[in-house]
Amino acid sequence: MKVANRKIIRKISLRSLTRQKGRNVIVVLAIILTSILFTTMFTIGSSINHAFQQSNFRQVGGYAHAGFKYVTKDEIGQLQQDSKIKKFGLRQFVGSPTEAPFNKAHVEVGYSDQNYAKWTFSIPEKGRLPKEGTNEAATDTRVLSLLGIEPKIGERFTLKFLVDGKETTQTFSLSGWWKYDEASSASHVLIPESRASQIFDQLQTIGDDGLTTLWTMDVMFRNSIGIGDKIKAVLKDQDFQNTNENKANYIATGTNWGYSGAKAISEQDPMAVITIAVLLILIMITSYLIIYNVFQISVTNDIRFYGLLKTIGTTGRQIKRLIRLQGIILSCIGIPVGLILGYLIGIKLTPAVLNILNDVTIDSISVSPLIFIFSAIFSFGTVIISCRRPGKLAAKVSPVEAIRYTDGVGKNKKIRKTTKGASIAKMAWANLGRNRLKTLITVISLSLAVVLLNLTTTLVNGFDMDKYLRKMTTDYIVADAGYFQVNTPYWTSDMTVPEEAIEEIKQQKGITDSGRIYGQSSEDGVLSDIHQFVSEDIFRKNNQLFYDQHDLDTVIDRSERSGDLLADDVYMYGMEDFILRQLTTVKGNLQKIKDPTKKYIAAVYQKNDYDSPIKASHWAKVGDTVTIRYTDKWEYFDPDTGEIFDNQPEERKWERRSKEYRDVEYQVAALVTIPNTLDYRFYGRNQFILDDKNFIADSNSDGIMSFAFDTSKRDNQQISNYLQNFTENEQSQLDFESKETYLKEFESMKNMFALLGGVLCLIIGIVGILNFINAILSGILARRREFAVLQSVGMTGKQLKLMLVWEGLYYTIGAALVSLGLCLISAPLLSQTIEKVLWFFSYQFTIVPVLIVFPIFVILGIFIPLISYYFVAKQPIIERLRKADN
Repeated sequence: MKVANRKIIRKISLRSLTRQKGRNVIVVLAIILTSILFTTMFTIGSSINHAFQQSNFRQVGGYAHAGFKYVTKDEIGQLQQDSKIKKFGLRQFVGSPTEAPFNKAHVEVGYSDQNYAKWTFSIPEKGRLPKEGTNEAATDTRVLSLLGIEPKIGERFTLKFLVDGKETTQTFSLSGWWKYDEASSASHVLIPESRASQIFDQLQTIGDDGLTTLWTMDVMFRNSIGIGDKIKAVLKDQDFQNTNENKANYIATGTNWGYSGAKAISEQDPMAVITIAVLLILIMITSYLIIYNVFQISVTNDIRFYGLLKTIGTTGRQIKRLIRLQGIILSCIGIPVGLILGYLIGIKLTPAVLNILNDVTIDSISVSPLIFIFSAIFSFGTVIISCRRPGKLAAKVSPVEAIRYTDGVGKNKKIRKTTKGASIAKMAWANLGRNRLKTLITVISLSLAVVLLNLTTTLVNGFDMDKYLRKMTTDYIVADAGYFQVNTPYWTSDMTVPEEAIEEIKQQKGITDSGRIYGQSSEDGVLSDIHQFVSEDIFRKNNQLFYDQHDLDTVIDRSERSGDLLADDVYMYGMEDFILRQLTTVKGNLQKIKDPTKKYIAAVYQKNDYDSPIKASHWAKVGDTVTIRYTDKWEYFDPDTGEIFDNQPEERKWERRSKEYRDVEYQVAALVTIPNTLDYRFYGRNQFILDDKNFIADSNSDGIMSFAFDTSKRDNQQISNYLQNFTENEQSQLDFESKETYLKEFESMKNMFALLGGVLCLIIGIVGILNFINAILSGILARRREFAVLQSVGMTGKQLKLMLVWEGLYYTIGAALVSLGLCLISAPLLSQTIEKVLWFFSYQFTIVPVLIVFPIFVILGIFIPLISYYFVAKQPIIERLRKADN
């Protein structure tokens, strides 16, 4: 029979709450800390995701969902009719400047409509976009700074740039500008569509590069879910496709990988999912320990009260609801406070986390309502879970058992008898055994913070600077500015380091050793004059990433041959002795390549993050013969008709073959790996190394790709200052990289891990200490009558305090010993996992945090029981006996 007694249960629950103010404070504090942990984690995670997403948008160049590339006006008119497209924006590329002062900056000149400009962060902060029919242009502050132009509306500036391979010089009037974003991969000079058409007419541009004169159409869908599928659907609906470029209805497309949702779905990084899950579970377990323990102790203290409720007819289900309602009420107080404090802490910690991410900037902290919704759900869920077991205990106890129940001494508890007498320490130990579960939870709660602190220390101490700096073996590298830019995929002949610049640098005091790296180059950076000859199987393996099966068959049919071997692209180096000493020899004798009487060569193997060579990255083995073709003159022809051209034709359909060349056979003397900072900085082809003299003689090329050198430590700052001035003023086309850059990156990463680990340890440590205080205080309150009885029969206050101190020490010393044991077991096991994730980690055993915390635990074990007892001992013994009986 159902009885309408919910109002009575709520009334009893509220009155029970008002009687236990001390317990309520501890529970509310625990709930606040739980909410702080969840909110801080979600705030940092959401803000980092927002920052990554914004930085990705800037690196991509915009935040449109997708784009249709190299389309005509007619194709745009057809695509824009699709109902799945909510908005679209248009851009027409005109050209790019390549000479100083833009040799270190990627700049694009073109037309963008309002939507495209907005989506690519190109809306002027001052002024406006250029008007049609004018000579106006809008650009960013970096372009203006490089031109030496003051940001002022109407200011005129002149720009020299290439349009479809033809050079032009144009003068514009500044209509507006915006601040340059360091995260952006390019700067833009926006001109009217009418001015773009005028430039095309002047130069008689026909779009030989397959880009100029055509349009890019960026689109926004209703949402960012399933962007790739939506693109395919639009193409299908409009009779287009993006898979076979040889067909007439082909349209190239792009998906904005900056959207985390699309990226997560495509990548499905299991490590990120596991990390988030582990953090959530850790927070929930830590919070559960204290909230559960508080309610468990509270139920134990009030067990007689619940027994009386059952005597008058209250059901077990109603008692569970009564306890759960108390948790809900306290959650309504603690969770909002925790959400606010957690968000404020997250705001402070997020910039520190992003400090090490050079390519990620944060302009605002995420204020997504999901942060607070998820934090509140997880916090509330933790409280409800924590209330379940204490509720079951209160619901199951019978009225008779409740009268006899005393902190763990109840049904089926046997009282041991001894003839050895009782000491204070033994009495304290026996008291802990009354409620072993409470004791265990308190010890684990204290231990958890220590274990986490030890793991954080192990992680931070394990950051191996020597491993991290392996990717930069020399102190300095000087090269063309384009060599260091990620958006420069090739090294071209106009990017060589001048010999006079090297000689001037070598005159500086403090340089201890140095060397040049010679590289193969070409006029356009795409077509190489050096090739290797390999079997068809190796050719297919080397090129399978660049072509589909059909196109690969076509390439093989049209490739040059030497017998059964095919000409394949290859990257060649010439290295001086200093550079050769920076290489790691995997197998063979690298010194042989300096033999002037024989033709030796070294094969370059790629390596993983742990400096281990990747066996599948090269076909050559020690002792193999390598045939390298150096082409001096090319012959151009039509692949369909066979017609031979005198020069490279302007038409897009042509092939080439060697007309004047030298084939040189080398024997592989060694297999080596190159430090990341000394190679071409782009991959995809087999690489070989000659010494500098043989490279220059065989290739007829003496272009210097980079110059690397070491310095004495005391002269590092002077050298850095010199190079800064030298590359900015004297040789502005050059740039440099130093070990100091990587050292700062390393220290920043190390500090971030220490900060986050420290904050997490601090919060969990506070939770553990609160749990300990609650265990001691509630234990004293539950045994007030027992203490009064002991004192009434002769136990002194000093003896009673000593017993409580022993109890506290058992808790804290036990927690320290458990922490030590867990650290000894977990640190070596976790270190193996960390070493797989962080390639620069080297495990170093330590228990220093445990040793540091041990005396702190001893102090807590002494003073917390004494302070807790002080408040109870204020009342006279008679008064305590009377209240306990009641």
